[in-house]
Amino acid sequence: MKKLTLLGDITPAQFLRDYWHKKPLLIRQAVPGFKALLDFKQLAELAKLDHVESRLVSQIDGHWAMQQGPLDNLPSLKQKNWSLLVQGANLHSAEADALLRQFRFLPDARLDDLMVSFATDGGGVGPHFDSYDVFLLQGQGKRHWRIGAQKDLSLIDGLPLKILSNFVPDEEFTLEPGDMLYLPPHYAHDGVAIGDCQTYSIGFRSPSFQELGEAFLQFMADSIDLPGMYSDPDLKASNRPAEIPREMLSVITEEMNKVRFTEEDVTIFLGEHLSEPKHNVFFAPLAKPLTVGRFTDAAQKKGVVLSRKTLMLYRGKNVFINGESFAVGRADKAALETLADERALDGEGVAQASEDVMEALYTWYQDGWIELPK
Repeated sequence: MKKLTLLGDITPAQFLRDYWHKKPLLIRQAVPGFKALLDFKQLAELAKLDHVESRLVSQIDGHWAMQQGPLDNLPSLKQKNWSLLVQGANLHSAEADALLRQFRFLPDARLDDLMVSFATDGGGVGPHFDSYDVFLLQGQGKRHWRIGAQKDLSLIDGLPLKILSNFVPDEEFTLEPGDMLYLPPHYAHDGVAIGDCQTYSIGFRSPSFQELGEAFLQFMADSIDLPGMYSDPDLKASNRPAEIPREMLSVITEEMNKVRFTEEDVTIFLGEHLSEPKHNVFFAPLAKPLTVGRFTDAAQKKGVVLSRKTLMLYRGKNVFINGESFAVGRADKAALETLADERALDGEGVAQASEDVMEALYTWYQDGWIELPK
């Protein structure tokens, strides 16, 4: 595979083998000439929106404070020691989305979002750790990082933030625009702004097995088929009426053990679960969509692209998009996999699509899930 500047002139395979989940990697000029994609005014406007997750973190006289968005009023840029964090910037900026997609040497099933952190001089969120892998790309100004592989991850009690109580750094770096730091899960770190700065955090999904298990059981509830009702024609008289009968327990246990989950069940669940848009992501159906005929003509000329908000995955015969799933035949498989992998399907690909795929594309177009290139 082609070497990427993004990874410091090593291949994705080398990165995954030597660093992913294992140890940090500092990459100087991972994105040469990189400049902030959103200015402070744009970030402040995003932070005002109900459907954008944002936080304001400040430290005044040694005391930490955090305010959840929407944030109508922010401190003065002249005030030191505060940070604005805006999640999901990739949903609201084509440039931010393009940056996030540079990390697609890792599966979309793991890629989460792009968070932008703006901080004034001295601003940060304190020494902490994340439960997921993260790339920290410097976009504006400088940020000084201290990192450590400590085992003690205990937190200070009574704070609005999860700040480590005994942070002991092993290494220190100052990042300038274009520099990037990769950190594996649970690696302690503390970043402090030197003057006004922006940091772009590319994070990855790492759902707990408990979360997945609970969601899977809810998903499977409608598909369980256990016909019949409990009966006990050979019931014996009891002098302990409050005790659950052994025979009753045995019969019901046997029936419950008939519930089986297959790999196909897990595949469909996982595809729908991972492609489900977050709670604050909304699609706006087109007010005046093209007719199906005009859409078809335009799509066969220009192709189609996925909306920035759309999550599309596939596995085997199953395709998943925005929490929905369907099985596809071999003839349709190639076109839909191309759309998912490339996040676009060119006009030739659309022209070769079956009637079923064209019907799906038109529905997704009406719902705002896909778009015609401009």
